[in-house]
Amino acid sequence: MIRSSLRGRLRWLIILVMIAVLLPLAVLSFRRTMQEVNELSDGRLAQSARTLQVIIGQEGTEALHGRDQDDKLVPIEVPEAPAVQRRRYSFESEVGFQVFDASGRLIMATTNLSALPPPQADDANFRDIDASGYRWRLFTLKDQPDGVVIRTGERYDSRHDILRALWFDHALSLLIGLPLLGLLVGWAVKRGLRPLESLTGALGSRPLGSRKPIELEHAPLELRPVLDALNGQLQRLADALEREHRFSADVAHELRTPLASIMLNIESATATSDPAEATTSLAGARHNVAALARRVEQLLALARLESGMASEQCRSIDLVGVAIDVIEELTPVIAESGAELGFTHDNQAIWVRGHEAALGALLRNLIENAMRHVPAGGQVQLTLSQDAQFTFIDVADDGPGIPPERRATVFARFHREPTGRGEGYGLGLSIVQRAAELHDASIELLDSPFGRGLRVKVSIPREA
Repeated sequence: MIRSSLRGRLRWLIILVMIAVLLPLAVLSFRRTMQEVNELSDGRLAQSARTLQVIIGQEGTEALHGRDQDDKLVPIEVPEAPAVQRRRYSFESEVGFQVFDASGRLIMATTNLSALPPPQADDANFRDIDASGYRWRLFTLKDQPDGVVIRTGERYDSRHDILRALWFDHALSLLIGLPLLGLLVGWAVKRGLRPLESLTGALGSRPLGSRKPIELEHAPLELRPVLDALNGQLQRLADALEREHRFSADVAHELRTPLASIMLNIESATATSDPAEATTSLAGARHNVAALARRVEQLLALARLESGMASEQCRSIDLVGVAIDVIEELTPVIAESGAELGFTHDNQAIWVRGHEAALGALLRNLIENAMRHVPAGGQVQLTLSQDAQFTFIDVADDGPGIPPERRATVFARFHREPTGRGEGYGLGLSIVQRAAELHDASIELLDSPFGRGLRVKVSIPREA
């Protein structure tokens, strides 16, 4: 299969369009010019005949008769004009005339038309005849008071010369102009498509994983929508890859605690010889496996929400119920940390409009993050409240806290404070931030009311 280039297609399409336009115009111009030439030549013949009519009317027909040596009337022959040499070409006289009296006798004629027969009564003003090996165009002026008939003629040679000149001029301009236009059109198309070459170069030299939009200097208007669409597609692709990387890291972060609890329960069941204690440990492992399955489901739901694929899942959620479920899930972690968790809320139910998986991830990571930073015997306080405009989530602890100058960096992915206990991937507050963004919520890092530590305040706007 032959591949056609855009440049070649444009060049040939433009040439074909020019041929389709110029060729009919040339033919029309040629026909119109020949029509004007014929009309001009016919008018010249008629004007010559009427000029002779005026001259004959002044001199009289008797002055036009010649006599031979026997004193008989003979027609006067007017010799042809001598040939004119100019630029190696001979311009001979190609016109002539005849004058007949009322009886139809030839009384005056040029040499080149003297042998033509007299006109007939039914002859038209203009007619074409063949005589002496040439084609003639004749004009006959009749119906004069003295009965004189004047006929002027012109050989078609002059008209044929004009015809050949017109053909030469039109054909030569097309034969020379079209190839030249083809070359110029090819150059113009190549220059016009130069922004595409620049775009190809920009794409080829683009670093792997770059999120910088492609920019072309002096990009034409037709290419700007393509650039906008391409940059949008590249941005969406980069966002999708970033979500995939974050999802992998989030899975590792979120599944660490349930897997650790399962391993502890299994080790306890295998290490004891008491059937009742083994049964209790296996029941705890079964519970943690169920929690692990739920956590995986929530992570997948959070990933779908983050990619904007599940906006229809936004609904009214009891935030108190979500917090209770999260606290029950984190019971082994809380017990292992040796810290005390307090939970207070204003009402039996606090309703918010949002995504349950995202809110659960937000609460779980806030509590886990606080537990990881408080010492054994410390305290963490979770408070849920509402006013007319916002729903508030407050998590305060009495740990070492974060200096104000470093609080802006804790939301960065993989950032870990040196005061944290245990293993972590530095994704907790990053997940909190993304869950808050799904609800148009704001996050503030404040001083803890315990006198030391950190207070994280999340403000979720309420529906009107």
